[in-house]
Amino acid sequence: MSAVVTPFPGHAAAPTQVGFDRTELLRILDLYGRMVAAGEWRDYAMDFTKDAAIFCAYRRAAEYPQIRLEKRPALRTKQGMWVLYGEGGQVLKRGHDLASVLSPMERRLVKLVAG
Repeated sequence: MSAVVTPFPGHAAAPTQVGFDRTELLRILDLYGRMVAAGEWRDYAMDFTKDAAIFCAYRRAAEYPQIRLEKRPALRTKQGMWVLYGEGGQVLKRGHDLASVLSPMERRLVKLVAG
């Protein structure tokens, strides 16, 4: 008698949601903390779906986010999996590297601190 092993449906499938790894989250929250200290941001939200991990930063509660950072691994081989959107929904930066995508916010922080 031979045993037949039937795999559990979806067992070897891709993860059910996209997330930030530890180093990505540390970099994002480091920037968030510095922007809070500069008085620019007061709140944040994160959303994790099967297609994207999203981080939003707000000046005040109950308004549109000042920035929205998205990680979309499906676009890794195309224009890059990272996208930074501005308050009006415009693409501020897109790329393969988190540090380069966050650079517009880093420059803004330097201006805030220096000014």
